[in-house]
Order: sequence, then C-alpha cells, then structure tokens
Amino acid sequence: MLVGVPTEVKDNERRVAITPEGVRELTVHGHRVLVQRGAGEGSSLHDDEYAVAGAVLVDVDEAWGAELVVKVKEPQPEEYARLRPDLVLFTFLHLAGYPEVADALLAAGTTALAYETVQLDSGDLPLLAPMSEVAGRMAPQIGSHWLEAENGGRGVLLGGAPGVRPARVVVLGAGNVGWNAAWIAAGMEAEVLLLDKRIDRLRWVDQIHKGRIMTIGSNRGAVERAVAEADLVVGAVLVPGGRAPTVVTEEMVAGMRTGAVIVDVAVDQGGCVETIRETTHSDPVYERHGVLHYAVGNIPGAVPNTSTYALTNATLAYVLALAELGVPEALEHDPALRHGLNTAGGQLVNPAVARALGRGTGAHAPSSAQP
Repeated sequence: MLVGVPTEVKDNERRVAITPEGVRELTVHGHRVLVQRGAGEGSSLHDDEYAVAGAVLVDVDEAWGAELVVKVKEPQPEEYARLRPDLVLFTFLHLAGYPEVADALLAAGTTALAYETVQLDSGDLPLLAPMSEVAGRMAPQIGSHWLEAENGGRGVLLGGAPGVRPARVVVLGAGNVGWNAAWIAAGMEAEVLLLDKRIDRLRWVDQIHKGRIMTIGSNRGAVERAVAEADLVVGAVLVPGGRAPTVVTEEMVAGMRTGAVIVDVAVDQGGCVETIRETTHSDPVYERHGVLHYAVGNIPGAVPNTSTYALTNATLAYVLALAELGVPEALEHDPALRHGLNTAGGQLVNPAVARALGRGTGAHAPSSAQP
C-alpha cells in the first residue's frame, strides 16, 4: 500500500506522524512510504534518515495522494481540499471539539480514523495515552513558567522554599493526563490535589504515591473549594470521543487568586473550563478575571522529538494493520481499531462522536459544508 506522511501545518506543530524506524518497519513488509520533504525536521528527524530507512521523499501533493495518509493533527482549513472519497486518513481528529473538521470529512466522503477513539475492551485508549502522558508531564512545567511574575503570574515557585509554603496545584481528572500532571507537580515539591469521581482510580494513585498526592472525590463543592485556593489548575477531564464537560465555571474562575494559572489540557475536546478558548504555541495565554489561561491544543508539539517517538511506538502496529489488510478487514480483526473509525462514505459512524456533535450515526455533512 502507498502510505503518505505529509508535513504538519497546524500552528507550531513540529511533530511528524512516523519515525524513520517506523518507515523501516512498513517497507520491510512491502509497503511504499511517501514522506514529504522536511516533514521530520521539526522533530530533529532529517530527510536522509528517512531515505536510508526506505522512504521516498516527495512533495506535498504526492504525500497526500497516497491511499493511506497518516498525520498527527486534524486537517487544517488549507488541507480540506485534499480530502477525497478514496482517501483513508489516520490521525488525531477530536471532532467533538472541531465540528468544522467533521463537516469537511463528511462532505469529502473521506474514511477517517481517529487515534483518540481507538479503544480496548478495558476502556483504555492506547493511541491517546502517550500524548496524554507527555501533555500531563508538561502541564506543571508550563504552569510554573506562567506563574513567574515577569510572565504575568503570581510570582510563586511551585516547590516553594525552606520555610515558605509551596504552590498549590489542583488537577481535575485522574486519567493519564491528570495522574502524570500530579506526579510531576509532586516531584517539583508542590502541594498537589487530585480530583476525580472514580474512587477506585484515586485509591490506585494513593497506593502508588502513599499520600504524597492528596486525592479528593470530585463534586461541585469540592471543585469550588479547591479551585479558589489554587495557584495552578490543570484541566484533565476526558470523555472518550465526546466533548469535555464544564467542571470549572466562570464564577469559579472569577473567585481564583489574581495571577493564578489555568492549563486546560482538555481544550482539544472543548475544554473543561467555562472561560477557556483554544490558543496556540505562538500566542499561548490570555487573561480572564485576573487569571492566566493556557489552552494550547497541541501541547506535545512543544517537545516533538519525544512526542514523535512516543506516538509512533503506539500507532505503528495499527498503521501496519491498515496497510496490510485494508480498512474493512483490519476493522473486522481488531475491535479496538473499529472504535477508531469516525467517518466513512460521507457518514458519521462513531456513536460517541455523533452524540457529541448532536447528530445520529449515519449523519451526513450539512449542505453548506465544503471539502
């Protein structure tokens, strides 16, 4: 099969969908991999490395012309015209947060599989997990940067100092993002509160960290109290395939300390903070009610070398299955991958995504949508 790897065009997105080692694995199995020239440069992966691994270096048109295109981020408006009925697209889509992308895919009739909805019988999300881990681990260091006074924050050091109380970090959600964020914040010697509705998950965290992270059952009152006293709030709430619920209201934000920071990692699924709107790496923060909001939709793109390797480690087996078997047979053999199918034949086919978009499965694009 022809597998295309185009350069990412989202703002400051430096990741690439596959490493040279991933290319080598595909070529060993007889597939031809078309990598756009320069696609890996932002990840410190150079064209000669891809060529040695067996990739054919091509221009953007040839990369998008492949049967199977693998990417990192959802198609951007300038890429909509490249979508077509005979294309299989495998990437992060987050259609609940980007309904306009859903409209473009449906209008073009593209078969699109989303990394974030590939789901095991256990409920685990194997392709979302590595990027959740990276984003979670980055959230405390991002928050600590914006808490510095010269960056508009409260002037608080996350770990405090001898005789001085450390910063209070509140993490909402104990999934992969939240647990990693809490873990790193605790390692930076902050005071960490981790909230989640799942007591079994909190019990697991408590057993591992032996009380170093304070675990709290999540409800409206608990969130209100925690957020009011926080220096840094990390939003890490996930509904697989769906839009993140609003956990922090505007009223709660207005009651936070001046110069506090919010890092909403859930922003690519709509965000869990009422006052949030997506930002970019080139313009990452804005102020609302005296609180700095950081809401970059592709946080792992800031560490693209690490992220590209972590992502390829997770996605390669699925890419290989699609290339070896084709979509129908690959989906028949792997129920987890079947969950990843979001659009096909101009219809929404993932129930969770359809619910999040307010449409039934089998829904077509609105008549106004343009590819």
